[in-house]
Amino acid sequence: MSGGHSADAELDEALALVNEDRAATRAASTPPAPGSGSATGAGPGSASASGSGAGTGPAPAPPADAGPAPHGDEPTAPHPRPAPPATPPTPARSDQNTQNTRNDQNTRNDQNTRNDQNTQNTQNTQNTQGTPRATAWPEARAVSRRAGAPVTAAAPVPTPLPETLGRVLTSPLTALTDLPSFDTSAMDGWAVAGPGPWTVLADGILAGQERPGPLGDGEAVRIATGARIPQDTTAVIRSEHARVDDKSKLHAQREVVPGQDIRPRAQECRAGDQLLPPGALVTPAVLGLAAAAGYDALPVARRPRAEVLVLGDELLTEGLPQEGRIRDALGPMLPPWLRALGVEVTAVRRLGDDAEALHEALARSTADVVVTTGGTASGPVDHVHPALRRLGAELLVDGVAVRPGHPMLLARLPEAAAGGTEGNPDRAAGKGRSRHLVGLPGNPLAAVSGLLTLAEPLLRGLVGRPAAEPCTAPLRDDVHGHPHDTRLVPVVLRAEYAVPLHYNGPAMLRGIAVADGLAVVPPGGARRRQEVEILDLPWTEPGGSHGELGPNGSADPFSEVRFT
Repeated sequence: MSGGHSADAELDEALALVNEDRAATRAASTPPAPGSGSATGAGPGSASASGSGAGTGPAPAPPADAGPAPHGDEPTAPHPRPAPPATPPTPARSDQNTQNTRNDQNTRNDQNTRNDQNTQNTQNTQNTQGTPRATAWPEARAVSRRAGAPVTAAAPVPTPLPETLGRVLTSPLTALTDLPSFDTSAMDGWAVAGPGPWTVLADGILAGQERPGPLGDGEAVRIATGARIPQDTTAVIRSEHARVDDKSKLHAQREVVPGQDIRPRAQECRAGDQLLPPGALVTPAVLGLAAAAGYDALPVARRPRAEVLVLGDELLTEGLPQEGRIRDALGPMLPPWLRALGVEVTAVRRLGDDAEALHEALARSTADVVVTTGGTASGPVDHVHPALRRLGAELLVDGVAVRPGHPMLLARLPEAAAGGTEGNPDRAAGKGRSRHLVGLPGNPLAAVSGLLTLAEPLLRGLVGRPAAEPCTAPLRDDVHGHPHDTRLVPVVLRAEYAVPLHYNGPAMLRGIAVADGLAVVPPGGARRRQEVEILDLPWTEPGGSHGELGPNGSADPFSEVRFT
């Protein structure tokens, strides 16, 4: 969270000063004649001083119950000021009209000059802060996804079933046998042959017994669920649907339909059938299916290894915030979030604002993905960019046109920075793979934006999972937007609507803590009932939470994350 006075805040301050100057100019200028519009030319459809562009109209205003206005890099939508009231008309005089015309022209010239100057000032501020190089939000996600895609398909590595949970199949899962592999009883009852009543045989048939002898017409035998059906069986009668008289004769109390309550061989699948495609997530149900189909091991992708570096001298690890210092929210939040994306988190290290410590940590890291928090802007203690330049890393995404989370980044680390592989099978398995750094902003909700924008697509590629299917929902309320950037707003799903949550500032976690997802609000905002994309959270999407199985959120209940 270092470099707290972000580039976004500085830009907003510059725009505020510009607006104050314009307001002062309007107060001192002559009111316009009736019907001529305001002297600023800022009526509906005109360009705002922030350079949002003409012809777009004002962004939708937040709903009445929208709660507190967002903070930091979440500027509120510009609202046009009402024109001042017109002065009463005076008797027409040609020389007065001429003078008024000259005054109006001068006012317009002055205003045009000021507008040009404001536009130039805004552009200069944006150039200083690096805004023009920010990648559009959809393109940033596409770049991240491509970065995670393997150059060549990895050879399938058979892994024992208990170790495959939460990983992804690299080959199709095909049936090794028919399921079921023989005719079985679906219920406890009697296997009968021919029409009744039937003579009950003395011996019964239990599950797991070898092939029983055939039944003759008019015979019945007691049978358990899952037991093998005798040859020539007509049907299975449930225990509660028949009775045995004192002469050991079985009488059906309901109509007997041939084949009832018998699971025929290959009812579920035949040997060679594809049960699951490559890229399928191994869930507990998949483990059961694989075991039933005869598998002892599965071909799954290697789990990427991630390391979290928490930056910022202002962070506390325990107790209440005090004396200008705040609690670290990202250190506890990021590891389980990353594990829910299928990653093995090897360590969480707190480095403060130490440039040399950051460089050394990156140079020595053996992780496939390094995730940093804070330090991605251009403040005096923002050291991520200098460290990457020093390492010779390649910046793939340097800033994204999204709020919150504008100063996020994605870089490819050089292979030399990954260290050796001798004596470490996991590291050797990943030799030759690209290593990446995902730089998250220090504000908590901005960091969540970075996770969903850059980390999630990257990690989906690394673990071999297909891209998430787009999901949309109509908004229940208007949502104001940024003039140029995409906004990610926490929402809950109620009936058919996505309901925007009030606590959506960059530093706030209260909204995301109860959210079902994040709505993707396009530049300019979105109206009530407008369909918008909804980003699922790892624990809400189908097949999610696959890493949240042990007491510390890992697939291995005895593994530990090392905090340093």
